[in-house]
Parts: sequence; structure tokens; C-alpha cells
Amino acid sequence: MFTLKVDQEIELQLFQLQHAEELYHLIDNNRNHLRKWLPWVDSMSSPIQYHSIIPSWLKQFADNNGFNTGIRYNGVLVGSIGFHQLDWNNKQTSIGYYLAEGFEGNGIMTRSVQSLLNYAFFDLNFNRVEIRCGVGNQKSRAVPERLGFVQEGIIRDGEFLYNHYHDLVVYGMLARDWKSSNY
Repeated sequence: MFTLKVDQEIELQLFQLQHAEELYHLIDNNRNHLRKWLPWVDSMSSPIQYHSIIPSWLKQFADNNGFNTGIRYNGVLVGSIGFHQLDWNNKQTSIGYYLAEGFEGNGIMTRSVQSLLNYAFFDLNFNRVEIRCGVGNQKSRAVPERLGFVQEGIIRDGEFLYNHYHDLVVYGMLARDWKSSNY
């Protein structure tokens, strides 16, 4: 099983079927918090739904086309992070993530994104990584801003979120910028 050790407190672990119930409870316990910015939260109504989603994530990983991992903080599942898809022709990808409300403010997501950037640029030899966040999602936006991403623009009405569209801000990091940074 793929795991990426971030540091002494954090490990990124590829989701497996045995994580379905734990993952569902993470979403269910944080439903109000996560639904502010994630359009799929309300559709997740049972752990059984993950029995069809997790195999598709495992196939994505096996096909070398991205992955979804659980963020484990001192062994506890507190969120998720992964590469949406791997564009091997252009050597680029995008990162998606979310974190349980009670674990914000501990640097967990910043350290996890930093680890994925190192993996993308040093192990995969990619050239570009992108992060998209809701314009009003200040906590999510703080992660790429803290890590030195360049804000490249706004996608107007970039995502339909339940009953309305909202704008997305696009952040980009290039390998040459990351490799010359102090992160």
C-alpha cells in the first residue's frame, strides 16, 4: 500500500476498502464544515458508497493517473489529499484537499501539500502543480499562499456549489520555483 511519511505526526495513506466506514464518519462528522466548499458532501449518505468509490481511486493509482490519500495525524484520519490527475505529456497535476474542522490551525495541510510538492517535483519530475480554491475559502487559500504559489487568476463561476455558482482562484507552482525556495 502506498504511504508517504510527511513527518513524525503526519502520514498520507492510500485509501483502501477497509477505510470506508472511517472515511464516511470523517465526512459525516464534518458535514456542515465541508459542505461550504465541497459540492459532493451531501451526496455521501452511507459508508457503503465508498465501496464503489475507493476501487475507482485504487484503479486511478494503479493506472499512474493520480491518487487519493487519507491524512493521518498521529494515526487518526483527519482529512484527505491527492493528485486529481497526472498529465504526463505536460508534466503537471493539481492537488485537492480537505481537513476536519477540529484539526485546522496545526499546519497539517501545509505540511501535507509541501510533501506532495516534493513528490511531484523530485520523484515524478513534474513541472507544474496547481491548486484551485473557492475565492471566499480563506483557510484553503492560505495553504498555497503560505507555500509561495503564484495566484494566476480567477475562474468566474468555476464550480456549482449546491444552489449557486462560485468563483475559484487558481494558484500555480513551477518546479524551478519550488526547487529554489526554502521549503
